[in-house]
Amino acid sequence: MKILRHSDTDWKQTLAALDRRAEASDAVREVVSGVIKAIRERGDAALTDYTAKFDGAQLTPEMLRVTADEIDAAWNSASPELRAALEASHRNVFDFSRKSMRQDWHGLNEQGGEVGEVYHPFERVGCYVPGGTAPLVSTAMMTVTLAAAAGVPEIVVCTPCGRDGTVNPGLLAALKLAGATEVYKVGGAQAIAALAYGTETIAPVAKIVGPGNSYVVEAKRQCLGAVSIDLLPGPSEVLILADKSGDPRFIAADILAQAEHGKDSQAGFITDDAALLDAVVAQVDAQCASLSRQAQLGPVLEKGVFLILTSTLEEGARLVNAYAPEHLSLITERESDILPLIRTAGAIFLGNHSPVAVGDFLAGPSHTLPTGGAGKSFPGLTVDMFQRRTSIIRLSREACAKSEPVVRAFAEVEGLDAHGRSVSIRGE
Repeated sequence: MKILRHSDTDWKQTLAALDRRAEASDAVREVVSGVIKAIRERGDAALTDYTAKFDGAQLTPEMLRVTADEIDAAWNSASPELRAALEASHRNVFDFSRKSMRQDWHGLNEQGGEVGEVYHPFERVGCYVPGGTAPLVSTAMMTVTLAAAAGVPEIVVCTPCGRDGTVNPGLLAALKLAGATEVYKVGGAQAIAALAYGTETIAPVAKIVGPGNSYVVEAKRQCLGAVSIDLLPGPSEVLILADKSGDPRFIAADILAQAEHGKDSQAGFITDDAALLDAVVAQVDAQCASLSRQAQLGPVLEKGVFLILTSTLEEGARLVNAYAPEHLSLITERESDILPLIRTAGAIFLGNHSPVAVGDFLAGPSHTLPTGGAGKSFPGLTVDMFQRRTSIIRLSREACAKSEPVVRAFAEVEGLDAHGRSVSIRGE
């Protein structure tokens, strides 16, 4: 763990380093570009080649799609405890999503023209669900459920398979409950390319949502335009901002919960209380020893965890905005002062008893959130991202006549006389 203090001689450089922008390395961009090109040119053949290379599974194109019988069997074999957990999560996420949907509206503008907006669900969307070191069952709930709540009729899921060519049954059970209509054993940048451009087996979608590693995120970026995307959610991260009221046991537990994701995950802790910082360090060391995922925890604790002592909590809030964390845990006796200062966090968890893990699995808002500094530009995944907006305009003869002088003035200054004539002719 790296410990940084406002009294350090390189404090200003430390602050500057925390001001992130989401971007991929040249090496990642080059690899992803090659993958997309291969999928566009070779389709299913490239998909099966990449599945063998990266997942170790030998599949034919006919084996890429998970069958309805496999999905039904996964649900039927799920334990009562898992089913109850999935159903509780689904109820919260679905209800939250339905309340968040944008609604059609109509009104009159100043000239008496009828204007408004109507919203329709996308016809076909793709949801990416990471596999890797852990089957992210919760991501199925936090992506597919939103699409179903919005009324999307075709919800396509891509997720990596194991070396035996199967998908985790708990994940398949979650996908059935959430409302997936197609599931494919495809992961990585190649899955994003297949969803965007299509192959012989996978028909292209209109929009792709969901988190992934740096290659998945870069693939979404490079496919933007051919397809719509939600945001750029990469490796998971948490930032905790706390004053002396923070409980060091809880803070350490949240840091370790984040660190067990492994790989490029990050966890940060910012406080204006030196005693709390020391207590958190001690608690991380004490709690870590009893956890199972030591292979994932070790590298993250060494390189991906940082603790910062600031002079004030307001300075800490400025660091939060520069860092733009995926998850922010805010624990302070001055919540009414500090919370309004936060502008760039993907999701904010308030108080000692709001663990990020509850947001990951159950609370209601989607856990698919911007990472790597993308929170400066993107919000988290919301149900209205599955709705296509269309504006509506209807003018009566009178409204058209009232609009004509304004249109004529714009047409004259822009040199577009046909525009002006298209309105004035209706009054002749």
